[in-house]
Amino acid sequence: MSKRQFYWIFQMIGWSLYGVIQLFLYSVEFQITLSFFMGQALQVAFMVGVTHLFRNYIILNNWIDVKWVALIPRFMIAMVFFSLAHYLFIILISFLSGNLNGIQEFNVLYVLASMLQSMGLFGIWSLIYLSFLYFERYNRSLKYEAAIKEIELNNLKSQLNPHFIFNALNSIRALVNEDPLKSKKAITQLSNILRNVLKAQPQETIAFSEEFATVKDYLALEAIRYEERIEISYEIDEDSNFFRVPPLMLQTLVENGIKHGISKLKKGGKLELITQRVAEGLQIQIKNSGKFTATKQKKSGYGLLNTEKRLKLIYGDQASLQIGNENDHTVLTQIIIPEPL
Repeated sequence: MSKRQFYWIFQMIGWSLYGVIQLFLYSVEFQITLSFFMGQALQVAFMVGVTHLFRNYIILNNWIDVKWVALIPRFMIAMVFFSLAHYLFIILISFLSGNLNGIQEFNVLYVLASMLQSMGLFGIWSLIYLSFLYFERYNRSLKYEAAIKEIELNNLKSQLNPHFIFNALNSIRALVNEDPLKSKKAITQLSNILRNVLKAQPQETIAFSEEFATVKDYLALEAIRYEERIEISYEIDEDSNFFRVPPLMLQTLVENGIKHGISKLKKGGKLELITQRVAEGLQIQIKNSGKFTATKQKKSGYGLLNTEKRLKLIYGDQASLQIGNENDHTVLTQIIIPEPL
């Protein structure tokens, strides 16, 4: 059902119900005549037509974008105008049906009561219609934001994947001549990583266990490359598997720690991956040997900025990323992932 069809069904049922209620109230004290019935039918048609014209006026003048402070007096004026028009229409119908002398058209209290009733009816209609417009706009904005968010996430992931594959292939190339057996093992590990990456590609987040498997395979490749120059350790909380994380997020941060920290040291260094469930959610810590310099790292790569953007897009302000020097020899990267809904 289209929005236009829904609108007209709402119009016809709503105002017809008003007409039926009027007939019922009249039948309590008086006998319904054909002329009174036709008068009520004409009133229903009048209400449908006038509110439809008012709807077109609202859309044409873009009242949906007007602030409430300025919108309220406009609606009050419109309500007075329509209630007056409705009362004059009732007078006309009464005159045409020959019932003009049967009602107190010119009694001031009756006129005011009739206009207030009409203002109430038009006010209820306006409130319902404006609520519908605001709800529709809100839904459209949510869909638009979701589409933009998906495009941005896809762009960020498209940056990560070629970069990651290029670095992994470079690691394997360095091993081909030195140790063919290790290079074969490295190719198998790269194959496992790519399988996980391709499986996760359409998803916004993946299970922590899947991301951790990719990180272990990646670090195994790096361990082959750096040999005794790198020491890797894991301290993973079992509750970590209840959480979901952006694909390649941990791998990117681990790679960042090796590239900007351990690879710069002659004797190499240590990399630790630690997770712990805390009050805010899942705390992930990556500790690597080296020293963090914010300006230098921002200029030399997009890993940190990319990760910040992805966390912001997926979790809003509920997630966080912090990086700094834990001490003179260790860099600490810490991420908080919020509890799953």
